[in-house]
Parts: sequence; C-alpha cells; structure tokens
Amino acid sequence: MSVELISLRVLSCLGGARDFYFLQQAANIASIPIHITTAQNIAAARKVLATSEVDVALLDAAAAPADLTSFIASARSAQPRPFVILVAADALQASSFKAGGVVPDGVVVKPDSIEKAKVIIDRCIRLRLPTSVLIVDDSAALRGIVRKVLAATRFVLDIEESENGMAALKQIGGGKFDIVFLDDLMPELGGLETLVAIKHRYPKIQVVLMMSTNDENFGERARAAGAAAFLKKPFYSADVDAVLRSYFGLRVPGR
Repeated sequence: MSVELISLRVLSCLGGARDFYFLQQAANIASIPIHITTAQNIAAARKVLATSEVDVALLDAAAAPADLTSFIASARSAQPRPFVILVAADALQASSFKAGGVVPDGVVVKPDSIEKAKVIIDRCIRLRLPTSVLIVDDSAALRGIVRKVLAATRFVLDIEESENGMAALKQIGGGKFDIVFLDDLMPELGGLETLVAIKHRYPKIQVVLMMSTNDENFGERARAAGAAAFLKKPFYSADVDAVLRSYFGLRVPGR
C-alpha cells in the first residue's frame, strides 16, 4: 500500500475551538492528507458518522457515558468501521478511566499544544498505515494460531513468519519489520538470544515475547534486554489486542 494513496478522515468531538486549532495545525504538517470534521456534541457526531466515512473519531472522555456508548455502538456497525478514541483531560483521568459499558479503541490525553496534537495525529496515521509483523516460532501450528489472532485484530498488519531465530534475523535484515512476536523456547538460537540480537542490530523494532516459562528471572532478563511486552501462553485475542494498542500509543481502557 502506497503512503501517497492514503488519507485520514478524523471526526473531532472535543467541543473547543482551541482543541480544533491544535489538531488542524498538526494535520497541516502531517505526512499524509488529513481532513478533520468537527461536531459540537455526540448527537452531531453520530449524524456525521451516518453520512460520511470516518477513519478515527476523537471523543471527549467527559461526555455522558450513555452518549459515548451510543456513539460506539453506531461506530461498530459503520462501514468502514472507525477507531474510536476517548480524549481525557489529563494523564490522571486517562490512567484512571474505567470503561464499564463504554469500550473505545483507546484513551489519549487532550493536547494543550500543537506538538502534543501532532503526537495524536501521528498515532492516528499509524492506525491507517500497514504495520509489518514477524511471527517467530519453531512450531508451524503455533505460528498459524498467532497469525489467525493477528489477522482478526482491528489493525492493518502485514504478517510474515519465521521458523527459528537464525532465519528471523535473516528476514529482519532483508526487510523492515515494526513488531516481532517471538517464542521464548526455540532450538539453536533461543528466544532471549534472538531478542538480544534483534535489539542490538535494530533497536527500534518492538519485540513481544510469547512465553511458556514461569521463570521470573527469564522475564527480568528479557525486559532488561529490551522486550516491549510479554504474552503468557496460552494467550487470547484480547491479550494481543492490548499489546497492539500499547504499540500504537493508545491506553487500554479499564487496565
């Protein structure tokens, strides 16, 4: 998918001219064309959703929970289905937000500058761009399960597989990957050794360790080596979704 062919349609329901100014200024300097539609309240936002295609909806987290729930329900049935992100007043509200019946795709902090608005816009752009993922596991069956789980997420992923650590290092060297889902126990080059080699050569790649061991010392060493996250086997779609939300800079509601 060519970046030149991608644009971003944002629905902003944050209620303030200052908020729109920050977002619009950030959009003006973005790497892809961005169109921002504003809505004064959730009811107006639902009307926009019903008549226009929306990629990302930014909603004020202070809105009535019933209104937010109503919008999210509408968003789930919309085509294409937009990402719904709640925008909290500050970091404290964002970290303490409890989803309850409201299940957005993430929570961010309301920007108070163009620079912070740019961070949010950049995250929204990343939601539209394909993310390159490599699954590394010596079991073809487990690779297939992880691929199926990843393919079912909301995120746009280009997925490849590798059967061991050595092969993974060759693949990573020959192409760009954003995230590596790495098995902890593999023959020849183990998960920890592969992690160390990846982070040494390509420090920007995020590595998620898929762990079957309960060894806390192993986890501490892996974290020290640069592991971004851990998935304890057996893991489920919600666990992978939480890891991906974290990668895209979206706080996980209720966690």
